Amino acid sequence: MKILRYLLQKEFIQIIRNKTMWPIIFLMPIIQMVILVNAATLELKKSDVYVVDQDMSDASRQLVDELKGNPFFQITSMTNSDHAADQQLLNGKAGVVLDIPQNFEKDLRRNNRASLQLRVDAINGLAAELTWSYMNSVIVDFNNQIRTSWLGISRFDPPQKIEVSQRYWYNPSLVYSFFMAPGVLVILVTLVGMFLAAVNLVREKEIGTMEQLNVTPIRKYQFIAAKMIPFLAIALLDLSFGLLIAKIVFNMPFEGNLLVLYGFTTVFLLGVLGLGLFISVVSETQQQVFFVSYFFLLIFILMSGLFTPVESMPNWAQWLDHLNPMYYMMKVIRNVVLKGSGFFDLKYEFLSMLGYGVVMFSLAVMRYRKTV
Repeated sequence: MKILRYLLQKEFIQIIRNKTMWPIIFLMPIIQMVILVNAATLELKKSDVYVVDQDMSDASRQLVDELKGNPFFQITSMTNSDHAADQQLLNGKAGVVLDIPQNFEKDLRRNNRASLQLRVDAINGLAAELTWSYMNSVIVDFNNQIRTSWLGISRFDPPQKIEVSQRYWYNPSLVYSFFMAPGVLVILVTLVGMFLAAVNLVREKEIGTMEQLNVTPIRKYQFIAAKMIPFLAIALLDLSFGLLIAKIVFNMPFEGNLLVLYGFTTVFLLGVLGLGLFISVVSETQQQVFFVSYFFLLIFILMSGLFTPVESMPNWAQWLDHLNPMYYMMKVIRNVVLKGSGFFDLKYEFLSMLGYGVVMFSLAVMRYRKTV
């Protein structure tokens, strides 16, 4: 323990003297939390609609008024030309084209049915699906209203129907920042811990101080632990900083226990710091560390469930995700922060991350060679 204490003292002095680390430690949490949580959103807030009204009847105008009254849709223009509508869709000036054919009202009155055409820009499949769903909801409401009006049924005495009331749990107001902020916090602690620890070790190789340490009686596990512990502490400090920003800026609730969250984060950091140190002991330069770390981080982030649900991925990708530590931590932090989950609710994730951490730490120790 005495050797480890001296090594830790040396590492903290090095970190304090290295002024280039300070912006990463103190500015990165603010930039990531304030910018990414607001900007990285999959919410669809508005869709531009181009209307081709070839009927120009009371019914078609009533349908257009329904769209105008919906805050999700913004009618950019109205015309009776299909070609102009295609051009708007092609140029990206309209997200959806509503085509109301001739005799729309006449068919509705005579045959009790009529057709409408929707052309949706589906380059973004998720946005197209949501747009179609919202548009379909508006058309159904319009259909109910116009049939009620034509049948002479008073709106104060509507036909009986099943009333469905809905309530959203754990995020009742559907605030997207409450979903994104915990995910950005996971990225933050991963970047700070993994990158800084890896670069710090390989930098000692480049400036030659590693050779001086290798001729001392320091054991390999003591050296790796001394490289890991300071950055684990810094990552936990940044987690606290990020939670504070999330509370102040986004008013994010915290339903769980802070000790549970910090305990899980410590185990998670054992794995990602171990991976970063393993990369650095097999690399010779900082450039190699950056490229290899970037390769792993890109895969980890995209498959973590931050942007897309893991359940929507193919089966082989879901199986592969069990090797991704961010997959477990993303689930843990959202459950603790928003649901108030405890240790026993997440024991599988805890054991998985603990196993990952032990393996990565052992690999880093075994691969580290004390050669001059």
